[in-house]
Amino acid sequence: MKFRERFMNGEAEFDEIFDLTDEWNFSDEECTLREYLGLTAEEEDVWISESDEALEERYYSR
Repeated sequence: MKFRERFMNGEAEFDEIFDLTDEWNFSDEECTLREYLGLTAEEEDVWISESDEALEERYYSR
C-alpha cells in the first residue's frame, strides 16, 4: 500500500512522507516519486509549487 492510501486510511502520519522521499532517493526504484508515494498529479503539483504544508492541509481537509 502506498503512502497516500495509508495516510487516507489513518494508517500513516503525514511526516512519513519525508522518510519515504529519502528512501526513494537512495533506492534503485525506476518509478517516479509521485508513483512511489501514490500521489495524484494534482497533489504532486500542490506539493511542488506550493509547499509541504499545502499538501498536508489538502489531505486534512478531506
